[in-house]
Amino acid sequence: MQSNGIAKGPAIQRHYFLNVPFDIIKFDDVVELIAATRNADGFRYVVTPNVDHVVRLSTHAELKPLYEGAWLTLCDSKPLVLLARAMPLKLPRVTGADLTACLFGTVVKDGDHIALVAPNEAVVARMRAKFPRLSIGAHVPPFGVGNNPAELAKCVDFVVREKAAFTFLAIGSPQSEKIAHAIKMDGRAVGTALCIGASLEFMTGMKRRAPRWMSKAGIEWVHRLATDPKRLWRRYVFSVLPLLRLTLAEFRQRRTARVPVSR
Repeated sequence: MQSNGIAKGPAIQRHYFLNVPFDIIKFDDVVELIAATRNADGFRYVVTPNVDHVVRLSTHAELKPLYEGAWLTLCDSKPLVLLARAMPLKLPRVTGADLTACLFGTVVKDGDHIALVAPNEAVVARMRAKFPRLSIGAHVPPFGVGNNPAELAKCVDFVVREKAAFTFLAIGSPQSEKIAHAIKMDGRAVGTALCIGASLEFMTGMKRRAPRWMSKAGIEWVHRLATDPKRLWRRYVFSVLPLLRLTLAEFRQRRTARVPVSR
């Protein structure tokens, strides 16, 4: 456990669960904190890891600094919340899709300048049509940008030029996290960036989210699998065993830490 040093905000406890950092902060407090610090100096970014992120990090340790360097690391997974509760660890759930929709409804104001790193031009067009009173700058990088230094540099330069209060990185993981971390390391940008997956597509109606009851029950993944089986079935199937192994290892580690050493 460590304190997440956040400028102009409270000290938030950062816990490691399944070897991934998570900040213990509730949804409403996240929104309030982002609103209260929107004019803070410098650049910071928010990540929302889910099961897919956790499993990927277990075999790609080089990605861990992307999450450790985030201003806020928020749990975007009901299954992770339930597994954490069994440890026991109270891990609030803050989904990227809900957070994005809330920010556009309460924190982002008419006339604000925002920046999008979007998956395609259709998303950009839908966002400009949906929010005509916002000034929206956009960049659509090519596929595989996270492994292309030249294209990654273009993303960094774009965010630096835009000087937006909020930047929404919506090209999936780990590409968005790689861009956010590169921007932070560059040191020239300002504002808050959020790595939000398909949130813009949900918000503009290009993709359909699971019904609220499925989300609350922790089975939103069933809806996603049903709507995009070709892309997602391998991800979900091959995540089950690694997640179970990580959970068992975590349980053993925590149990050992609680048992006093006999003399």
